[in-house]
Amino acid sequence: MSLYPSLEDLQVSKVIQAQATMVANQASPAIEGKASDPRSGLYPDLQELGDYMGLDLNNETLRQSMALVPVPESGQVTSSQSALNDMVAPVTGNSLGLHRAEIKAGIREVILCKDQDGKVGLRLRAIDKGIFVQLVQANSPSSLVGLRFGDQILQLNGQTCAGWSTDKAHKALKQAPQDGISVIVRDRPFQRTITMHKDSAGHVGFIYKRGKITSIVKDSSAARNGLLTDHNICEINGQNIIGLKDSQVADILATSGTTVTITIMPSIIYEHMVKR
Repeated sequence: MSLYPSLEDLQVSKVIQAQATMVANQASPAIEGKASDPRSGLYPDLQELGDYMGLDLNNETLRQSMALVPVPESGQVTSSQSALNDMVAPVTGNSLGLHRAEIKAGIREVILCKDQDGKVGLRLRAIDKGIFVQLVQANSPSSLVGLRFGDQILQLNGQTCAGWSTDKAHKALKQAPQDGISVIVRDRPFQRTITMHKDSAGHVGFIYKRGKITSIVKDSSAARNGLLTDHNICEINGQNIIGLKDSQVADILATSGTTVTITIMPSIIYEHMVKR
């Protein structure tokens, strides 16, 4: 006699267990007086909760007990409800501004192609033995691959850029082939991003002049989030504002919603990088 059951014995045992389970479910439904539904057996709906756990979860009770959470009548979210939700949780991972302004610690590779004039729309500058992006022209090949002001160029077509002069970097770009230019980039090492929230008056709490932060308002969102003076604003919600007038920057801040993410750089580095 074998110590282990045969395959036929196991199959017969499974059939008997399945039939017993079906009979038990038919004899004792999940909730007395209601048909057993396999889709709702684990999680009873709101109507069943009143009898199941002694809870009263109608819309009127929710409005009284959870005033900050609006309960829509028809499943549609109104504009006032959307605004209230923004006030309750203004920062989410789905914020477009946060995604655009994000500075990653790693390095990445981009492939450049020259335009019909043989240019890539990129101006470089040597700083502290490194090569950095000084200017990216709008709608140029460099802007289309995501290069930004302040990015550090580590390699250009396999050549390490450390120690290069500004002229040597531009010469290397000029001598590069028409397409397939490999560029190894580190995201903006001199810059950082800060997220702030507007107060009831629509202010985040800092004063700037010609893009340079000059004062921080006491007890403001800017002060609580660690914003510093003598820093220049490079981006607002991922939008480049370098070269814009203060009035244009004010318009961008005014229309940026309740949450503002700015990218800043120490002024001493910024001025050295943009100086002609």
